[in-house]
Amino acid sequence: MIWVALSGLVLLLIGVPVAFSLGLAGLVGVWLADIPLSIVTTRLFTGVDSFVFLAVPFYILAAEIMSQGGITTRLIAIASSATRKMRGGTAYANIGTSVLFAGISGSAVADAAALGRVFMQEMPKEGYSRPYAAAVTVASSIIGPIIPPSGLAILIGAVTGVSIIDLFLAGVGPGILLGFACAAIVFFDAVRGRLPRPRVAENQGPRWRMIIEGVAVATLPLIIVGGMVMGAYTATEGGGIAVAYAIFLSVVVFRKMDMAGLWLAFMRAARTSATIYLLVAAATILSYALNLLGISGFVREAALIFQDQPLFFLLALSVLMLILGTFLDIGAAILIFMPLVMPAVISLGIDPLQASMIVMVTLAIGLVTPPVGVVLFVIMRVGSIGMIPLLRALLPFLIAQLVAVAILCLVPEISTWLPQTLNP
Repeated sequence: MIWVALSGLVLLLIGVPVAFSLGLAGLVGVWLADIPLSIVTTRLFTGVDSFVFLAVPFYILAAEIMSQGGITTRLIAIASSATRKMRGGTAYANIGTSVLFAGISGSAVADAAALGRVFMQEMPKEGYSRPYAAAVTVASSIIGPIIPPSGLAILIGAVTGVSIIDLFLAGVGPGILLGFACAAIVFFDAVRGRLPRPRVAENQGPRWRMIIEGVAVATLPLIIVGGMVMGAYTATEGGGIAVAYAIFLSVVVFRKMDMAGLWLAFMRAARTSATIYLLVAAATILSYALNLLGISGFVREAALIFQDQPLFFLLALSVLMLILGTFLDIGAAILIFMPLVMPAVISLGIDPLQASMIVMVTLAIGLVTPPVGVVLFVIMRVGSIGMIPLLRALLPFLIAQLVAVAILCLVPEISTWLPQTLNP
């Protein structure tokens, strides 16, 4: 197992793409286990041969269409209208927009890229420092993968067998908790007079129109999750409905997308989906190799250390995922480690939904921490800001989010109450 881990790590460090690094490391593991290499070809295809994985490109496509269909400006207008009289109102609006945008994009990178272009221009004009504006955008962006519809939830459901509907519902509480954690830092800064009041917003049109548009946008996640809860359709079918609704809003209602824009959305979604499928296939090979080399037994033995101490297990799991998240792609980490961790979670009497949310949140925090903090690099490029000033401003938000992780470990109901109530 050591040689497999070292080979994968070395490949990542020298710049080999994540999917190829995982696949080649898995190939090394299969060779060390003295298994015919022809099995690798079979595993490549069986890894993605799942009806659940068909949902991934649908949700990615819906997000691309909505992101290019004039949705961002409308969400910002809605959030700003609710916070325009408060000190630090634009920072609150940044966080609120991320929460709303999460129900559309399901991606931290998309959140940071779309909202960063707007807030990194407007917040400095109102008196915010550029590092602070970037820090608020970065910290709130990790809410994107948590609130449904979540691509990470689909991956977890596919590799562990946990209900995707329950995972979608379980993400609401932790996502809102992360939003409150970010808002708490803004509140303390505002109370100490460090933040300005927002400028009077320009007229965004009739209020009734803004309300109608906001309701239309917010309806998308409700349609997806609500229909699944009522048993009207599966997660995959819900993805197709999401695409149809996104096209209807962007093309017919908002009239912000033409055929060229729609084609571009399809092409971007295709590239992203292909990347994810390649990652899934490669991770399948690596997981197979690690199981052949006995990592499942190692995990079971490690879990025995935490017998009758589930809280300490969750805290240790959080630390492990925080470390992995700084080096490994979030999707790859889920595909490799969740099948290994979930049996230990169940044996310790921990609710799989609580453990899944802790893994998702801690890995998402890895998106905003170096050296592989992809969201950091997006904002650095969008906002033309250096890493050190950004990290200095980001530190209080990271501390607040780590406190949120501890709360998730202590209070399982944050993750489990909504699924137990709506989908018993």
